[in-house]
Amino acid sequence: MESFAIFRDLALIVIFAKFFGILARKLKAPQVAGEIIAGLLIGPSILGLVNQSDFLSQMAEIGVILLMFSAGLETNLHDLIKTGIKATLIACAGVFFPLVGGTVYYMCFYGFSPLGSPEFISAVFIGVILTATSVSITVQALREMGKLKGTIGTTILSAAIIDDVIGIIVLTVVIGLKDSNVSSSKVIIQTILFFIFSIIVGFIIYKIFKLLDNRYPHTRRIPIMGLALCLAMAYIAEKYFGIADITGAYVAGIILCNIRDSEYIAEKMDINSYMLFGPVFFASIGLKTDISEMNMSILLFAIGFVIVGLVCKIVGCGLVAKCCKFSWADSLKIGVGMMTRGEVALIVSQKGLSVGLISPVYFTAVILLIITSSILTPVILKVLYTKMPPKNGMT
Repeated sequence: MESFAIFRDLALIVIFAKFFGILARKLKAPQVAGEIIAGLLIGPSILGLVNQSDFLSQMAEIGVILLMFSAGLETNLHDLIKTGIKATLIACAGVFFPLVGGTVYYMCFYGFSPLGSPEFISAVFIGVILTATSVSITVQALREMGKLKGTIGTTILSAAIIDDVIGIIVLTVVIGLKDSNVSSSKVIIQTILFFIFSIIVGFIIYKIFKLLDNRYPHTRRIPIMGLALCLAMAYIAEKYFGIADITGAYVAGIILCNIRDSEYIAEKMDINSYMLFGPVFFASIGLKTDISEMNMSILLFAIGFVIVGLVCKIVGCGLVAKCCKFSWADSLKIGVGMMTRGEVALIVSQKGLSVGLISPVYFTAVILLIITSSILTPVILKVLYTKMPPKNGMT
């Protein structure tokens, strides 16, 4: 392929991704779903206008790094501390139940495999995909109802943040287990060492950025240095600790989330993500989704995958919320609020594909889960708040 043809491919991706993203938003569906469908449409499976290339794969990798960096920047550590043990317990349930449910479901569908075998690790990875929580849709629904700042809204938001942190740690361990030459104990030790390194070095970097931020507030050098930190942490995580690069990028965001200009950094990162790297990443999911191998078995698996993903979040988070002294009605709201999936589920799936843990055909199941959960969550929450108004001042 001619080197200049990449410009044509990028132009097609940006135009189609934005058009279908806007169309999806008009239809009350996630914008990322439209961008994925755009990639599927212009990709080899349908129109064949754009083919996946090494350059596009590298662009998509930068896109996912920036997305995870932004997710870290938007983490509110004060809210995490304030909600405390309840949000942490709900988050743990939000990881454990889908992880086990997804693993068991995959093995029930395709057969049980010995512990540690490649098939078993693939089954566990299906569970890992289901652990991700994306509350952007939930947050918007609660905001429209005026319930975001209440106890339930704060609990959902904090639990979702902790949920993703735990999910990324689990992802890191599972990807490490993919290498048969690496023992599980070594993977766990490397993961622990990385987070120890992140705490020590992160504290020093935080202090440096805080000084720079006070001296040069709201200047472009701050986001530029933040981007450099993101890329450096992604490299260090992968190169020296065998940890997924997205974990390093996420940690970089958390390191900077409490400096005064964290929102300014996130704003500058969003410009890059929104205009180019984000569309390329989400469209690349569509480009890689192989519907030529779609059959009734895969379709049935996808439907079951969606059901298991939704039910495990509602049941797991809801039951633990009840144990944390919430009423049954409020526990159900928390469970429903935690069931949305979005960017993180796609990022996890993409990472699994890149290391050979899943086949591209399973992206169909993930996309179906994202669209279904994003449509159902606000509808169900509105019904629950109408039929079951909060008691004891809880909103």
